[in-house]
Amino acid sequence: MGDTAVLKRSAVEAAHRRIKPHIHYTPVLTSQTLSHIASTPQSAEALVGTPYEGKIPAHPTIRLFFKCENYQRIGAFKSRGAFHALSRLGPEQLARGVVTHSSGNHAQALALAARTHGVKAYIVMPTISTPSKIAATKGYGAEVIFSGSTSQEREAVVEDVIKRTGATLVPPYDHPDIILGQGTMALELEEQVQGLVKGDASLSVHGRRAANPDSHTSTNGNSFNGFATLADLGEGHLEAVIAPLGGGGMLSGIATALSGTGTRVFGAEPSFEGADDGRRGLEANQRITTVKTLTIADGLRTPVGVINWSVISDKSKVKGIFAVTEEQILSAMRLVIERMKVFVEPSAVVGLAACLYDEGFRKMVEQEGGEEGWDIGVIFSGGNTTLEAVSKMFAAGERKAERAEAKVSKDGKRVAENVAG
Repeated sequence: MGDTAVLKRSAVEAAHRRIKPHIHYTPVLTSQTLSHIASTPQSAEALVGTPYEGKIPAHPTIRLFFKCENYQRIGAFKSRGAFHALSRLGPEQLARGVVTHSSGNHAQALALAARTHGVKAYIVMPTISTPSKIAATKGYGAEVIFSGSTSQEREAVVEDVIKRTGATLVPPYDHPDIILGQGTMALELEEQVQGLVKGDASLSVHGRRAANPDSHTSTNGNSFNGFATLADLGEGHLEAVIAPLGGGGMLSGIATALSGTGTRVFGAEPSFEGADDGRRGLEANQRITTVKTLTIADGLRTPVGVINWSVISDKSKVKGIFAVTEEQILSAMRLVIERMKVFVEPSAVVGLAACLYDEGFRKMVEQEGGEEGWDIGVIFSGGNTTLEAVSKMFAAGERKAERAEAKVSKDGKRVAENVAG
């Protein structure tokens, strides 16, 4: 495990064949309400204090297709990477077990994958991890070993486990096998959107063009996505996919899977307290190595990994990264829960928030999509939160001292649970 040269669409397809028996084929949902909101200009008041204040709001045409990984096993996309990583290990490695450090979804995903394959899993979790996450990881049969909250403390415990047991480290995101596994959701999304649009052409912004094949250019005169006709693209082809960005396993996997297909790939992050390290890294032309934030999108409180950065910083694979505020995340989350009746965690909706509220993204869609617009795939990465936590988020609003996912450490300080995966 470790050769970045394998990061190709064909390798994602091979990964999908390996893990199919062990994962859910999660649904793709649409919402006329959310697509309508995305296609409606923001109010002038919403742009106050932004670079777009005083300017005419963007008026893009957007149809949204939601890949619901909140319905994946363990409640998040991480199962894909974990099952693929284990499938790539040899018998001797499996016999010695696997180890990782995580208090998030990767911990549960690796524990489940290990149990499925009859393999011992050692999960290093900080003492500040939430009791529900500890219980869930133990419930999948893993041996949980506690550590301090810093990366140095976690990694030191992992090294001890490896020396003691010979277990193989399966990192949360910074590894080709993890990246390839996560990218499999993009293959499914492509197939599912094509099936949906074939059954009901009105779901796509190109429904009118399907009825009139000669009408294939946007109002700015550009041929759609560089292709001459609808037939060249294929029915149900997505103009773009946008996915949350934390460590980057999912985004780099999707970018690998969709490279060369004509579908643009974008990332989305929280902006709170510097959580937008991917966006800032692209601006600075270098990877940002540390992140310390209490964003409500707790699954994205980690810097982009080294291998992941090599994909994400490649403009031919990822076209851009957009950052959204805490208020925008909560607003998008409320819409998903109340209008779509889908239960998601805050990290899952940053892509939707960018489609609805990031004026830079919206102007880009308006300019490049023209009057016809874009079909956009939006990844809902997971739904591992609780009713209590969600209630606190909406009740607290911007009262930072009451952020639901901050933890009180042994010395009484409130600290971020910045744990990979």
